[in-house]
Amino acid sequence: MVQGRAGNQVFNIVAVGQAGRLAYEAVLLAASLRASDPDFTGRLFIAEPQPGPNWQEDPRIPPGPLRDLLEGFGAEILPFESRNFGQSYPYGNKIDCLAALPDAPFLFLDTDTLVTGALSRVPFDFRHPSASMRREGTWPMLELYGPGYGAIWKSLYDRFGLDFVTSLDPDQPDEYWQKYLYFNAGWFFHESPRAFGQRFADYAVSIRDDRPEPLLLQPLDPWLDQVALPLVIHSFGGGRPGPELDGLDGDVTCHWRVLPLLYARENDRAVEVVEQITAPNPVKKVLKEYLPIKKMIYQRKGAAVRALFDRENLPRREQMIRNTIKREGLWMR
Repeated sequence: MVQGRAGNQVFNIVAVGQAGRLAYEAVLLAASLRASDPDFTGRLFIAEPQPGPNWQEDPRIPPGPLRDLLEGFGAEILPFESRNFGQSYPYGNKIDCLAALPDAPFLFLDTDTLVTGALSRVPFDFRHPSASMRREGTWPMLELYGPGYGAIWKSLYDRFGLDFVTSLDPDQPDEYWQKYLYFNAGWFFHESPRAFGQRFADYAVSIRDDRPEPLLLQPLDPWLDQVALPLVIHSFGGGRPGPELDGLDGDVTCHWRVLPLLYARENDRAVEVVEQITAPNPVKKVLKEYLPIKKMIYQRKGAAVRALFDRENLPRREQMIRNTIKREGLWMR
C-alpha cells in the first residue's frame, strides 16, 4: 500500500504478492514506482496471504534476496488472512486483502503493473469508485438459447437491490456487451478499503455459492472478481472512469499482464521503464532466477517479440497477439 498525495489527498496503494511469479512482478511494480514517480511520498504495501486452511502450501514470499529486494525498493509486506478464497481462487486475494488495510483511501493495482508516470498527480475522487476499462467482452459467455446480457446482469443487480438502469451506457445498443458495466479488476479505488472490501467479499461469495438462475451455465473462474466488481462500484455511487483518469492504463500505469504481451503491444515508455529498472546488477542477480524475465529481458527475446508487431496496427483481439507469439516459439509466462 502507498500513502501518497493527489492534490491534498492522502491515499494508499496495495498490490498482492506471494511466493513465485507474483513476488517477481511485485519487484517490478515497486521499482517502477520509485523510478517513475520520485515525488510519491508514501508507502507501498505488498499484501501477502498467510498460511491457513485455504492454502495447501505456504503462500508467503520466503526470506531471502527476493524479499530483501522488495523491501529495498520501499515495499512493506502486509500479511492478510484468506478468509473467503485462497488456493482454489487466487484472484480472490485482491478481495480478502482489503480487510488488512488501514481504513483510508486506497488504490489497488494488480502486481503485473508498471508505474510509468506521476501516479501521485492523478486526481482520484475516492468518494466515487471506479476501475479499469482495459477489458474485452470476456463475460458473460452467451449460450445460443440462454439468457442475454441484459437478463444476466439484471439478475445480479436485483440480487443486491441495485438500480440496474442507471448502470447502463445509453450510448450503446441493447445486448452489446459494452452497454453493461464491466471492468478489468487490474485497478480500482475507493475511500474505504474496509467498507469496499466487505461488500466485495459479500457479493462475490453470494454469487459463487448461490448463483441467480440466469448464471447457472456461466463460468465464474477466473471471472468472479470482475463479475462482482461493477456491482460493488455501482453500489457506492461509482461508475466508469472519466477522462481525468486516462493516465491509468495510459501514460501513468501499464497493466502488462505477461512479459511477451508487454513487448508486443505496450508503448516505448513501458519497455524503457522495465529495462531500466531491471538493469542494475543487484537487481539482475535476483530477477534472472525467474525464467520469463531472464529470457524476455536479459536474453533479449522481448525485442524479437516486439519486432513482430506494429503498435499502430495491432490485432483487435488479444488472443490473436498470443497466437502470433506462440507460432514464433516466444510465448512464456
